[in-house]
Amino acid sequence: MPLVNYITVRTSAMVETEIKRSRFIAAVYPVETESDAEQLIQNVRKEHWKANHNCFAYIIGKKQEIQKASDDGEPSGTAGVPMLDVLKRRNICNVLVIVTRYFGGIKLGTGGLIRAYAHATSDGLNAAEVIEQVPSLQWAVTVDYHLSGTLENKLRESPYIVKGVQYSDKVTFELYTSQEEGPAFIEWITDLTNGQAQTEKTCELYLQKKLPNPSELS
Repeated sequence: MPLVNYITVRTSAMVETEIKRSRFIAAVYPVETESDAEQLIQNVRKEHWKANHNCFAYIIGKKQEIQKASDDGEPSGTAGVPMLDVLKRRNICNVLVIVTRYFGGIKLGTGGLIRAYAHATSDGLNAAEVIEQVPSLQWAVTVDYHLSGTLENKLRESPYIVKGVQYSDKVTFELYTSQEEGPAFIEWITDLTNGQAQTEKTCELYLQKKLPNPSELS
């Protein structure tokens, strides 16, 4: 299957906030399958069995095929749905967010609950680092020594990512481009070396691009 762009989180994260004496603990996990998500939910419920609520939302699939949310005893639509809405607004997939609440004795009301769970979800996502998985190509470009110095200088100045350099009877540069840059990259190398480079695509892979938090864009 061809690689496609998608947005997810780089790593797991946990963030705790207090609102009117209630503790909200947001736990974020990258997940690949629904069974993985459900197992993590059970684990958190066991860990926080004294909590009043363990609400969750997850989206799985690069086209967001699987979506699920739970209020876990909070008034209907005040927890799971606003959590899921945050994931959908940021176009994130393959992620699970669980927000555990320890009630502090002061009711927040419908609007207060919606804001609290949405903010906890956003804070958790920011801590986990939202990234774009960019379909990319790895290349091996081999040239004679007399071309290697100029080529290396040009590569270092270019937007392409140099992974490493191998020296033998010739010099081989290993580097990455995005999938979209592939044809232009081949043409650029050909022009730069007057057709004297051996350019080989060695694999397809994802490269991660960190995305700014919404607060950083304001």
